[in-house]
Amino acid sequence: MKLRYTILYVEDVAATLAFYRDAFGVETRMLHESGDYGELDTGATTLSFSSRALMASLGKNPARPRPDAPAFEIAFETDDVAGAYARALAAGATAVQPPERMPWGQTTAYVSDRDGFLVELCTAVTG
Repeated sequence: MKLRYTILYVEDVAATLAFYRDAFGVETRMLHESGDYGELDTGATTLSFSSRALMASLGKNPARPRPDAPAFEIAFETDDVAGAYARALAAGATAVQPPERMPWGQTTAYVSDRDGFLVELCTAVTG
């Protein structure tokens, strides 16, 4: 068994892909011609997006993320958390927590994406 992809349900897949490119430097791997599904080029495990409209048409009722009470987070690792945080904010992300050095040595920052999903920007965890 291997983790293949994570799919987030969003309003506008194409706009979300463009946001992730601009905010985090992650390129689009594909956008389906319908515009209802797309993937980022994130390596072996893909970060994907599906439209809420498509999910509703399939009989599912996806919940919207709650920035004030996130149920999970996406994390992007970088050597320059402060720079990544500034880039994300410039691209339209919402500030949640500025860069901060954690007691275990990792630097982290948090933003919300255009749909309200929590995104962590962090250095590598060292042991």
